[in-house]
Amino acid sequence: MAKLRKFTAYRNIKRPYTRVSKYKKKAFIRMTPNPKVVRFTTGNSNKKFEYTLVLNSKTELNIRDNALESARQVSNRLLETKIGLTFYKLNLRVYPFHVMRENALASGAGADRFSTGMAHSFGTPIGIAARIKKGQTIFQVDTDFKNLPLAREALIRAATKLPCSCAIEITKNVALQ
Repeated sequence: MAKLRKFTAYRNIKRPYTRVSKYKKKAFIRMTPNPKVVRFTTGNSNKKFEYTLVLNSKTELNIRDNALESARQVSNRLLETKIGLTFYKLNLRVYPFHVMRENALASGAGADRFSTGMAHSFGTPIGIAARIKKGQTIFQVDTDFKNLPLAREALIRAATKLPCSCAIEITKNVALQ
């Protein structure tokens, strides 16, 4: 499998230039890769919980889909093993849709036969990312009072997998009372 390029190449939010057209020559994005996120909601989605914890981004950036899936897995594993599936609800609140591209340049002997150089420099799709604004919620965990410290720890672990600094906010759901 090809090695992933460092994410500093894709971190900053720029205007997405992803023209889609029915004419092949005018369509720049010909294929959108599938997201690596397996599921966006885990836990008990039927029950109403007492508290809501959210993980908000402090900066504006793109987050790759494999980073989102890694953060979801580590937080879900902690919650599922410690408190069980029926006592929490974990939501991934962003969707990766921004197509990341790479203009691969050949190097080495005889590279001029393979490479188009910068003549057709739009690049081929290599993955997708979610576009995050400052203060936007990335993860949301709903749980009861006795599981608050564990849910907070799960969000802290998820934040370590993300390429941005994050803040955790706790709110009490008043609709249940």
